[in-house]
Amino acid sequence: MNPTALPRLSLRALAVWRRNFLVWRKLAIPSLLGNLADPLIYLFGLGYGLSSLLPQVAGVPYIAFLATGMVCASTMNAASFEALYSSFSRMHVQRTWEAIMNAPVSLDDVLAGEWLWAAAKSTLSGAAILLVIALLGYVASPLALWALPVIFLTGLAFAALGLIVTALAPSYDFFMYYFTLFITPMMLLCGVFFPPQQLPSVVQAVAAWLPLTHAVALVRPLLTGFVPHDMLLHLAALLIISIVAFGIALRLTRRRLLK
Repeated sequence: MNPTALPRLSLRALAVWRRNFLVWRKLAIPSLLGNLADPLIYLFGLGYGLSSLLPQVAGVPYIAFLATGMVCASTMNAASFEALYSSFSRMHVQRTWEAIMNAPVSLDDVLAGEWLWAAAKSTLSGAAILLVIALLGYVASPLALWALPVIFLTGLAFAALGLIVTALAPSYDFFMYYFTLFITPMMLLCGVFFPPQQLPSVVQAVAAWLPLTHAVALVRPLLTGFVPHDMLLHLAALLIISIVAFGIALRLTRRRLLK
């Protein structure tokens, strides 16, 4: 197959999604608890610790401001881990992808199934954090329900970006570069912990192009009871990143596996 050919997708991708879901279901509770632990530590550690020291941020208590950012950060991390470590294991270590392709399932469908599964799993993580902060009283409006499709779209964007790195990775160690140079800076630049307006103008201009910025710009207003400004622009940005990144990931994966 020509690596540059257009994607040839079918409903068989859903069978790949279902296969991953059935495997994950056996460890669903430990997996969800693991995804909840890190953002909740940030939420309670920084939120309660700093709320008493800081004035309101963006019109809300700091812990409520941080809680809305952690929904997006949790989604980003869950999608990234699934598309990197888990997908790499199935592709390179366990060779599950090769086994699946012995059935009438193409590589395009395998990768699309992985993409959808990583996005779905990250949506569970983001939705779980959303539920926790709602029970704690940090969700101000029923508009928060509209955050769920945004969370899924955010998962699609970061899952696609993660699959690009997976297609290039020679080993697990390679993923540390991605987290250190891309994921961690986004946590600091894109409005999770503090408003990006506090940053120098040059840094703000860079952060405006990062996908987490668009996710936070959509989710935070919804959770605090407002319709996001430039909503269509942010949605379009996440959608474009998702589609373009998946196309690149597919091309790179074809080159790697269909030599």
